[in-house]
Amino acid sequence: MAKALKSERSKLYKDHLVQVLLSKFLSGELERLEPVFDPDRGYVFPLVEAILGNAGEVEQFLDKLSKAGIFKKELYDKTLFCPNCNSPKISTHYNCPHCGSFNVTKSALIEHLPCGYIDTEDHFTKGDKLFCPRCTKELVKLDVDYKRAGVWCTCNNCDKNFDLPSPSHFCRKCQSNFTFEDAGYENVFSYRLSGDAQKEASLGWILITPIRAFLEDHGFEVQTPGFLMGKSGTSHMFDITAFKKDVTKGMTVIDLATSTDPLVSEQPVIAMFAKIYDVAPDDACLIAIPKISDNGKKMAKLYRISVIEARNQEEAVSALSDYLDEKSSS
Repeated sequence: MAKALKSERSKLYKDHLVQVLLSKFLSGELERLEPVFDPDRGYVFPLVEAILGNAGEVEQFLDKLSKAGIFKKELYDKTLFCPNCNSPKISTHYNCPHCGSFNVTKSALIEHLPCGYIDTEDHFTKGDKLFCPRCTKELVKLDVDYKRAGVWCTCNNCDKNFDLPSPSHFCRKCQSNFTFEDAGYENVFSYRLSGDAQKEASLGWILITPIRAFLEDHGFEVQTPGFLMGKSGTSHMFDITAFKKDVTKGMTVIDLATSTDPLVSEQPVIAMFAKIYDVAPDDACLIAIPKISDNGKKMAKLYRISVIEARNQEEAVSALSDYLDEKSSS
């Protein structure tokens, strides 16, 4: 299961839209992706909507990243929806349990501690001071002379008193009344980058940027990710595609294979071969961080894929420079 999730994450890291969102975390711009409440739509993620260009795809997109272990979900809030029109424009009514009216007045109960008299606050109030209606003494210090003893409600329709009202909900859009039993009640999540994704994505992302800059400085037209059409009519994606306009044969494709383990397996070699077999670029290079397995090296040699091993971005750029110099002189 863990291996399958890691493989799924590797695929998602190559998605340009995923890269854009992850860059917000890796750059420190975001620590947690939080929703914003919209009175008409409920909780939304404006940043993700802007990246995707389609508000209807946001929930599925974030769910996909969560299931792959890139994001860690955290409960942010609970939200109510009208069962009739699905609107989040909901108000809560506290109703009289006797007649059902929400025309209810709430008062604070006060207990005068020395004499034990309990009544609503309005009966103690004289001007801006409090006096006990029973013994007439002034109440000065909270929790010494008196204490708050809860609340007391009075129905303005039937004049009955009670301590606990019966809650219901009112939809401000379609004007329907409903109870919690019928209400839409859903979890709302915020998202953080998982520990695994922090290690995996940052390694790959940190590598792509300096490699792209290096290639552009050396006259290459660069796309990250790059898409090339194969003989089969299928479009294949590489982490980097680079070519020189004035060179007839100069298409170079580069994939990155990073691992938090000591060795990168042969799987990225197999995946890359399937693409270059159809695309037939002039050069294919796999950058393995930190090293590739012996089986991976053998398969890369068989498939004519050049392998660069590096521990960090400086070594990767230096090795790529040597690789391109060797290619140009041969």
